[in-house]
Amino acid sequence: MIQIVKDAYVSLTGRYPVPAKILRFLISGGTSAAVDLGLLYIFTDIFGIWYLTSTVFAFIIAFFVSFGLQKFWTFRDHSRDGMSAQAGVYFVIAGCNLALNTLLVYAFVDHLGFHYLLAQIVASLLIACESYFIYQRFVFRSTTV
Repeated sequence: MIQIVKDAYVSLTGRYPVPAKILRFLISGGTSAAVDLGLLYIFTDIFGIWYLTSTVFAFIIAFFVSFGLQKFWTFRDHSRDGMSAQAGVYFVIAGCNLALNTLLVYAFVDHLGFHYLLAQIVASLLIACESYFIYQRFVFRSTTV
């Protein structure tokens, strides 16, 4: 079964490189989002931390998961040269996304009455759309698909 999935992935990547990259981006982002949402739930419902503080902590931890997956798998940028500069730019973008994420979650929860987890999901989907293009253009400018 694993070999079948691996063969299908290699075939998809070879035939359709751009959709394959978008699929990798979605899987990487989904993994990071799962970490983010899981930690948000744990921090808020188990540890009793205020949901906005929990959002910030979860987002920061998920940043490290996201950077690693996006750099090495999604955009296939395996170079170590300038990695700290890349991480710095990625962090600035993630910081802007964190501010936007927090603002969106606040607006969805306090003004629109969303449950905090639904608010986080909606905010994450909106941020994912802009992030793909920003990361591809400004952070991981590799020519490989």
